Amino acid sequence: MIIVPASADTERGRPGTTQQFADMQAYNDQMLRAGVFVDGQGLHPTSRGARVTWADGEWSVTDGPFAEAKELIAGFTIIEVSSREEAIEWLKKWPASCAPDPGQHLELRQVYAPEDFGEEFTAELREREEQMREEAARAAARG
Repeated sequence: MIIVPASADTERGRPGTTQQFADMQAYNDQMLRAGVFVDGQGLHPTSRGARVTWADGEWSVTDGPFAEAKELIAGFTIIEVSSREEAIEWLKKWPASCAPDPGQHLELRQVYAPEDFGEEFTAELREREEQMREEAARAAARG
């Protein structure tokens, strides 16, 4: 997963210019043709979000916006590649027009696969997880 940091513009609700959208679409299309693109989405600014925190046995809700701009996420891209090195090569192809602000970075994180969880994630739990993913895919396809 490629995690894209928020910027002052994305937090103001300005997700990009026409050129940035075109550059990102070309990048995603390149990954799609290479068979590595899985998904990618931009996120609304934190002013439209909330944080829900568990403390002292209760949930509390804090509405956005959130001040920690350097720790906010503006979007993500999920790719499926064979190695960390291949993922890094794709990050190096990120469109320059969409590069993070100076001092910020794209972050690469590996998504867990069921086999990463060990024996605690039993066969029954794995089967139910797969069923839920199939149900979600069918619901998404129905729109």
